[in-house]
Amino acid sequence: MEIFNATGRRKTSVARVYVKPGKGDIQVNARDLKEYFLSEIHQTLVKQPLVALKAENQYDVTINVEGGGIKGQAEAVRLGISRALVAANAENKPVLRKEGLITRDSRMVERKKPGRRKARKRFQFSKR
Repeated sequence: MEIFNATGRRKTSVARVYVKPGKGDIQVNARDLKEYFLSEIHQTLVKQPLVALKAENQYDVTINVEGGGIKGQAEAVRLGISRALVAANAENKPVLRKEGLITRDSRMVERKKPGRRKARKRFQFSKR
């Protein structure tokens, strides 16, 4: 039995994903998917690549995820699962590409600049 692994990133979250043939168990940081991602929306995000391939009950997925918030972690996991499924079978790539699950979302938070309140916000201008 072969294990396929991949890395998914989003914002400051990093997910290491391990996919192997199985019966559909998804473990996130040694906890069940529904226990880790409490929101139904985030659970759906994570399962999206498997649903697109109609392979929900064909693979066991083990995930280690760290950094960022829940939304960023869910999206990092989604990318990691997509990449691992492509590593498992190259024929999966066009289907996942069509769903937009292969592309890495590279947007990050802009850093705070010195002398400002936030990254771009300036103090109120006073003419007099």
